[in-house]
Amino acid sequence: MATAVSLLLLSSPRPLHRPPSSLLLRSPRRGALLPPSFPTQSPRRLLAAAPPRASNNNDNSGAVDAPDRLVAAVAYLYPFLDGAHHGRFLLAQFPFFSALLRPLAPAARLFHSSPLTPFLLFLTLYFAVVRNQQAFSRFVRFNAMQAVVLDVLLIFPDLLAQSFAPSGGVGFEIFQSMESTVFLFLLVSLVYGSGACLLGKTPRLPIVADAAERQVM
Repeated sequence: MATAVSLLLLSSPRPLHRPPSSLLLRSPRRGALLPPSFPTQSPRRLLAAAPPRASNNNDNSGAVDAPDRLVAAVAYLYPFLDGAHHGRFLLAQFPFFSALLRPLAPAARLFHSSPLTPFLLFLTLYFAVVRNQQAFSRFVRFNAMQAVVLDVLLIFPDLLAQSFAPSGGVGFEIFQSMESTVFLFLLVSLVYGSGACLLGKTPRLPIVADAAERQVM
């Protein structure tokens, strides 16, 4: 009998050892299988922490050499000398403008010494300076292109002066005002453009700068 009981005990399967239900329901601890997480910052905080960079495209005085400044400043003489005849009424009314521009008299005489001189200077500025990327910096080429575009725009007041030239009345006063406005614009462009170039800064003339920007690579 004892032998039979012992056989039954030996042959009966042992109960499987199951973990407690509390352990099965418990979620695995975060970070047990994953690498340790590091504290991160939100994109807003990263942007806020980054120091602002001051950008001023016009202020490049430290990067422009003295020869480039001089060549770029001289380029603005070309449209002014080519359109100086638009100031005949203003110079007659205000003689101090003539005294102010007297130092430019030798350059004006040389410019008008031959009918081909303006055209040759136009070709020189455009092909020898603006299109010559190897010999001249972008600073020089951009300012030379501004001078070329400004001279091209003089075609319109020149055509107007040839087709519309009243001898008196209100029309003559309007014509005189337009001529003086063109001359003053050329004078301001000369002073502002040449002065900025001598300081190593890039001048941007109204109406002209965008057109010059598209032409300069």
